[in-house]
Amino acid sequence: MDILLSESIRQIAGKLQSWRRDFHHFAESGWFEFRTATIVADELHRLGYSLKMGKEVIKADARMGLPPESVLQAQEQRAIKQGALTKWLPHFSGGFTGIVATLDTGKPGPTLAFRVDMDALDQNEEQTHVHFPYAEGFSSCNAQMMHACGHDGHTAIGLGLANILKKYESQLTGKIKLIFQPAEEGTRGAKSMAEAGVVDDVDLFIAIHIGLGVPQGELVCGSDNFLATTKIDVTYRGVAAHSGAKPEEGKNALLAAAHAVLGLHAISRHSEGSSRINVGVLQAGIGRNVIPDYALMKVETRGKTNEINEFVYHQALNIIDGAAKMQGVEYDIKLMGAAQSSQPSPVWVDFIYHQAQQHIPELSSVAKSFQQPAGSEDATYFMERVKANGGQATYLIFGSQLSAGHHHERFDFDENVMKTAVKTLATIALHLPSFEAT
Repeated sequence: MDILLSESIRQIAGKLQSWRRDFHHFAESGWFEFRTATIVADELHRLGYSLKMGKEVIKADARMGLPPESVLQAQEQRAIKQGALTKWLPHFSGGFTGIVATLDTGKPGPTLAFRVDMDALDQNEEQTHVHFPYAEGFSSCNAQMMHACGHDGHTAIGLGLANILKKYESQLTGKIKLIFQPAEEGTRGAKSMAEAGVVDDVDLFIAIHIGLGVPQGELVCGSDNFLATTKIDVTYRGVAAHSGAKPEEGKNALLAAAHAVLGLHAISRHSEGSSRINVGVLQAGIGRNVIPDYALMKVETRGKTNEINEFVYHQALNIIDGAAKMQGVEYDIKLMGAAQSSQPSPVWVDFIYHQAQQHIPELSSVAKSFQQPAGSEDATYFMERVKANGGQATYLIFGSQLSAGHHHERFDFDENVMKTAVKTLATIALHLPSFEAT
């Protein structure tokens, strides 16, 4: 079986590379994945998967960090000009760019779900010949959109896995769901899909990522170091006034924000685990002779556990409110993203660990956990929902050589990792009966 599977994956290696480079060239940020989603849907439909898309798999009022409707419409038109398949676009219009594909084998067995993300980052890509995607002609053609985290590879892996699973359908059991998620960057998309119930019938869940500091050829079967996070935009609104003639008539929104920034970064760290606070953006004022009546802060909190993050977040709310009172200004807070902490299920991790050791010689080493510092990941919403319903969940990292760190304008990865990932995930699905027997 291992030899046949390796040959099947070798046969689609060209497709994996083609898909990845196409998605990379036409990079689309969160909630803008119109072109990407239509291509994914078309391929899954061609393979014969049962599809649910758009509003069927995304709860509208649970979306976070959603751009204005006018921007969504403009991005949809951009996607059409860049080759989006218009027969699928009605499903995704308005930014409902999620897909769930189901393969029902008709045989008894658990429901196994794989999650991949599709979105790019809001940044410009390096456009010089020292950057491989540029030199090879597939760097991003969209301003302020770049696949600088590997989600183009994740989407290609998802499609590659869909092809392999369909080929070996007669040897599979239960149901398999492939979840193609939008808006992972900024931790904005998974919560809305989880609340739409897409994993409520899932017994076993796997999310994946490539890179993340794991060396080439290594597999982490149960990454457990993602921090819970809350991301907010804070807007202070005061009263403008002439700074020389009538300063006493003004209410300074900039000063409120400045006090808040200092207070936020002074929040005590937590004794029970890692905690973080950061103000990444502060925008205020229109001129040196005007008391600023407007200020915007983009803030995030993080914590090793949900409880630690909540502690930091509520401290932040107190400081934001106090700064407003000091300057007599109003404010509002908009939730832009969030993720939980989540521990992988040990028995599920053990099974994957042993399958990888036995069947994937391409891996140089296999580990059960990964302790290096990490950011946050909203796949944890899926993981926690599955576990709450009695299922098991984990997060896999496939190590890869990187040309630069994640979220860097010269980010790139070794494309061979996609073949290893597809083989590993397919192996897990094919050997699932042995897990049920344990």
